[in-house]
Amino acid sequence: MSIWSRITQALQSLASGESLTQVFEHLRTPPERTVGFTIAVIALSAKMAKADGLVTRDEVTAFREVFQISPEDEAGAAKVFNLARQDVAGFEDYARKIKAMFSDEGPTLCDLMDGLFHIAMADGTYHPNEDAFLQEVAQIFEIDDLQFRAMRARFVQDCAPDPYTVLGVTPDMTLDEIRKAYRRLVRESHPDVMIARGVPQEAVRLSEMRMQDITNAWTEISQGAAA
Repeated sequence: MSIWSRITQALQSLASGESLTQVFEHLRTPPERTVGFTIAVIALSAKMAKADGLVTRDEVTAFREVFQISPEDEAGAAKVFNLARQDVAGFEDYARKIKAMFSDEGPTLCDLMDGLFHIAMADGTYHPNEDAFLQEVAQIFEIDDLQFRAMRARFVQDCAPDPYTVLGVTPDMTLDEIRKAYRRLVRESHPDVMIARGVPQEAVRLSEMRMQDITNAWTEISQGAAA
């Protein structure tokens, strides 16, 4: 059974009278946790898509890129996206429920933020309303400002991203300290580790993009130190 079929089953309970909070309660443990992660990205990306006043084809395409949706699952994915977009609940309610579901998994919440940043940048423009949206979600997720700026530096590239910001470090740290931060990010970004903490296989493309960014940042810093 595809993840989209499992998502449809999970959301059917909403029609039977369960609240979104109750639905998320059923999705706290594997393998349902992967369904919860996907619904979380769908729900927040659907809300964010309205932050700049327009849902574009680029944003829908970006969502498909994050989750590698196969043709046979496109209809189901679109249905879930539209359900979340039409829900009267505010994005803050979604974010708080998601934070409660993944309260023991800070890296998973960062995975989720990566997906939202990817979708926000789909049309090539980082709208101020999207920035405000993502900052508030990050605060609810208890992602600190340094982590948030590291994510934003990887995705919002009006100019060349600062490698120190990408790694969440500062230039006054020793090379050994920076190396430790880089290795920690590599471990957290490994596809097997991401899947183990609840990120669905359909979304491991997030790890590929993140790994490339942090590797480029470390290369730039380490080569600069050796020069």
